[in-house]
Amino acid sequence: MCEEIEAGPASWRALDIEIIPGITAMLAVAARIGAPLGHDFCALSLSDNLKPWELIERRLDAAATAGFVIALYNPVSRARPWQFGAAIERLRRHLPPSTPVVLGRAVGRADERVSVATLAAADAASADMATLVIVGSRETRVIARSGRSPLVYTPRAAAEVSA
Repeated sequence: MCEEIEAGPASWRALDIEIIPGITAMLAVAARIGAPLGHDFCALSLSDNLKPWELIERRLDAAATAGFVIALYNPVSRARPWQFGAAIERLRRHLPPSTPVVLGRAVGRADERVSVATLAAADAASADMATLVIVGSRETRVIARSGRSPLVYTPRAAAEVSA
């Protein structure tokens, strides 16, 4: 909307607009599974409708090598069925196979589904446009709990960086 106002007629700049904050899918999924966004994180869209795929690849590389937990929006669509798989393959170049991957589908709705996999076992077929994916950092942990869903969290303290 802001882009339309900027590009539109001058009279649009006089419109009263109220932007109301909400809870993003990233925060809803994180809250359902524990606290994977407990330290530095970023959010990336895998949609190349408004940016080239090469830019998305560079951002995935940068986020993974910088140690961010990565929330992936728009992982799959009918027009882009391959991009989530390509993103997972790209992240596997930088992160350990045991890195936790959370798939939260339709969180907050009746058909909600949240699962945890490792980066090695993450399957692109398990996501659609209603799925938000959280890929942990090297520090992200999974706490198994008998008879309960696991807790996924990223420690608040950053690991030492070796030169």
